[in-house]
Amino acid sequence: MPALIRSLSEQEQLNFLLTNRIPRRLATRLMGWFSGIESPRLTRLTLAIWQLFADDLRLEEARKREFTSLRDCFTRELCPGARPVDPRPGIVVSPCDAIVGACGPIEGTTVFQAKGFPYELADLIPDPDIQWRYRNGVFVTLRLKSSMYHRFHAPADGEVRGVTYISGDTWNVNPIALKRIEKLYCRNERAVVELHGDSPDSGLCLVAVAAILVASIKLHCLQGCLDMKYQGPERINCYAHYRRGDEMGYFQHGSTILLFATAGHSLCEGVASGERISMGQPLLSGPGAGSRAPVSPSSPSSGGTP
Repeated sequence: MPALIRSLSEQEQLNFLLTNRIPRRLATRLMGWFSGIESPRLTRLTLAIWQLFADDLRLEEARKREFTSLRDCFTRELCPGARPVDPRPGIVVSPCDAIVGACGPIEGTTVFQAKGFPYELADLIPDPDIQWRYRNGVFVTLRLKSSMYHRFHAPADGEVRGVTYISGDTWNVNPIALKRIEKLYCRNERAVVELHGDSPDSGLCLVAVAAILVASIKLHCLQGCLDMKYQGPERINCYAHYRRGDEMGYFQHGSTILLFATAGHSLCEGVASGERISMGQPLLSGPGAGSRAPVSPSSPSSGGTP
């Protein structure tokens, strides 16, 4: 047993060194260039190698099976009905396929990226009004692995009235780094997207965090991508109305979405750190919602563009 523990510790150390002690911005630019090469033959070869190391790459759910580039695969749409959306009133669904990370109540304005590693909403989100709205609320960390479906959707009905973009680093956001780098999410490039509901207590805020090999966030309410080439402004005015399950955008590789809800929301049954969740499944219940226990969703929804 001690040998096994030592082996796992050594693997974690190697993973940390390989992903965080390299020129991150250069590696990210290189990956962006490579993933954009349009060559079906090269793409098939790359995917074959990738599948040797990622046994959870599920391309059978994709709307199409042949891809012109690696980016084409990363940003793939799903077959209609692949991700049913929970229809119950008051339920906030997961905006993406993910592994649930740290989650639970926001202690005033303090959030945890991992046990013993707190950060303040003010360090993550520059807008004081947003910081104030989500004090004592609830948060969920959703990590999209590179092999997962990379598109994200509206977790509830609401309006987007603007996007805040914060330029930053491209640290890896895997669990090993989260246990070692303080305020990691607050260091990385990110986009803050608030989803305004019908009442002040129904607000949600999504923070899309880029990472190494990603650094490219596409939001459908904006023209172009938010990436390392973007020069500003920090606050981008826009407007879009979404229904629960509507597609909002995508990452060009796996990354993380931090979801914040106002006070009065609570985690649905079964939502816990380490659990896998699919887009459309129950994540939070809002004030006045019915049973918090997940049920089999009945309303059809496509995993692709609405």
